[in-house]
Amino acid sequence: MIACLAIPAFSLRAALRRRPDLLGQPVALAPAPGEQPLVGPCTEAAQRAGIFPGLRLSEALATCPRLQLVEQDPACAEEEWERILRRLEEAGLAVESAEPGCAYFETRGVERLAGGLQPALRRALDAVGAVWEPRVGAATRRFAALAAASVAPAGRAVVVDDDRTELFLEPLPLQLLPLTPERRRELSELGVRRLGDLARLPGAAVADRLGRDGAEAWRLARGEDDGHVDPRKPSSELAEALEFPEPVANELTLARALGVLVDRLLARPERGGRAPRELAVSARLVGGGSWRRSLALREPSSDPERLRVVLVPKLADLPAPVHELRLELGELTESVGRQDELVASPGASMRVRVRERLREGLRQARVAVGLDAVCTIVEVAPWSRIPESRAILVPRDD
Repeated sequence: MIACLAIPAFSLRAALRRRPDLLGQPVALAPAPGEQPLVGPCTEAAQRAGIFPGLRLSEALATCPRLQLVEQDPACAEEEWERILRRLEEAGLAVESAEPGCAYFETRGVERLAGGLQPALRRALDAVGAVWEPRVGAATRRFAALAAASVAPAGRAVVVDDDRTELFLEPLPLQLLPLTPERRRELSELGVRRLGDLARLPGAAVADRLGRDGAEAWRLARGEDDGHVDPRKPSSELAEALEFPEPVANELTLARALGVLVDRLLARPERGGRAPRELAVSARLVGGGSWRRSLALREPSSDPERLRVVLVPKLADLPAPVHELRLELGELTESVGRQDELVASPGASMRVRVRERLREGLRQARVAVGLDAVCTIVEVAPWSRIPESRAILVPRDD
């Protein structure tokens, strides 16, 4: 079985961790600077007052004058989500993080340890903690597990049998599908508002009208998605922070502080001489909220000067003075050096070097873009009249 652990409105819950005085009040996540004035996730008290995500800010304040807006805190959300993932891994679960607030894992490896499916799901819920109000859904299909988690009560698990997947998905809304708001609006205007409405349409007509995204959504609505979970590799946390006695807005001071953090991280013995592939710089801002930027290097490097060159320009995006600056190392290279052949046939060493460089490039692409950055085309139904059904894209492993 595949299980999906979901924490609704995770970004808002993470931001409220530092504002316990707002618990129980109508609260919504404020839009980020430069974005459209639309409210983000909101609490149950705000929903009872008529507020919902995506509502215009002016309309939300007019509907509920008591509404409290909380600044987005992406750095805090990333830190809290990483702690949750580590607790799940300590409980014996190999998790794949889809996004902050949503993770997948297979129960087969932990069912024997926990004593069955339900105890395994309870182990995941207990690892997260009741304060986050997590929900778990389990099914033989990945999308069905996500749908089950979306309807599960707080702190509970919902299991969907394989022979009842289509019946379970039929009344659920289209918001579960990975479609753009424009596509959902187009389907709503056509009278398609539920997964069952989409599943009953001819697949060829959906692919012709909505293209590849529509064809994939049609497969998901029919419960035909694959059941693959790609768990992450647990890594040790490598991060350094520097807190200022007073708020700092001077770019030169921040650049020097960032250089100090780079030197501290490169001197950490846990790194073992390995070069980072990815870095993340974050800051705690004056007035609440935070700022965070992730950067995937073109080539892994442990040269402090090069790391400063690529990191310092990111500081120009800071929207406010800084209380604390933090730097994290993401994925590291597998080894420090490279073992060459002692005796190689003519031309073989060149092929080996090219192959190794290609593998290294694939690893960097996955870090920068994601696991689906490089795929292989595999034919599954070459006789089909629908181009989207003739072949599928499978992520490369080598």
